[in-house]
Amino acid sequence: MSLLDKEQASPEFRERFQKMEEGGHRVLNLFKAMAHSPQVGRRFLGLGNAILFKGVVPPTLRELAILRVGHINQANYEWTQHVPIALRVGVRQEQIDALPEWEKSGEFDETEQAILRYTDEETLNIRVRDETFAAVRTILTEEGVVELTTTIGYYGMVCRILEALQVELEQS
Repeated sequence: MSLLDKEQASPEFRERFQKMEEGGHRVLNLFKAMAHSPQVGRRFLGLGNAILFKGVVPPTLRELAILRVGHINQANYEWTQHVPIALRVGVRQEQIDALPEWEKSGEFDETEQAILRYTDEETLNIRVRDETFAAVRTILTEEGVVELTTTIGYYGMVCRILEALQVELEQS
């Protein structure tokens, strides 16, 4: 999949790329790929921004879920992009290292285990068991549960886009 530069993108994406650059942010290859579909890409970015910047799920729990989705889907790009974010919001390196076999690890408290179990079940089975849902419901409000569920689904979609389109990591 080709990646569109700012000059090649639609006017709307050109403006979004410009704002990213002016804000000191790098325009990720994922966004350059999504720019091929301006209508879908715009909404894709909007949902991602809502999850990352306007959500009610505590950032550490959100990032544990995102990293777990990336690991399950073997999406190196996703994993690599979110490790620094996870560290920045307070996820410990030991937790990141333990995510592939989180159930055997002592690195996660009961709340984190409930979020990871929910993430695994949604990612692998789509449906979650009643007891898994009930455990997460004791942690998050209904708004938070909807947001967590959407986050897991969204990042599952991101992994699929990245892997299907073979989007490569940005050069350092």
